[in-house]
Amino acid sequence: MGRSGGQMRGFTEWLVVRRGECNSFYWHKLVLLDLFPDMSLNGWRDPDHLTPEQHRQAVEHLFSLVLEFLDVRNKPRELGQMYIRYEAMYAHIWG
Repeated sequence: MGRSGGQMRGFTEWLVVRRGECNSFYWHKLVLLDLFPDMSLNGWRDPDHLTPEQHRQAVEHLFSLVLEFLDVRNKPRELGQMYIRYEAMYAHIWG
């Protein structure tokens, strides 16, 4: 559901705006960086990259972020404002 758009369309952009920094990461890396800001993302797909406790924390954090995003997504004005902020963040890059 998250990869095909629909319900989760805008999640990555929302995470970028929430973080306040332009980047080209997908949502999964942004979730990890939000929870573990100093973590190296090299080898993040390796199952041993996270300890079992870190994995549990990451899953819990992902669900809390999804619920927070859904609150924004369900309020058209807030969602529109998020996209305006996203566009403004990248305006200097896109020209």
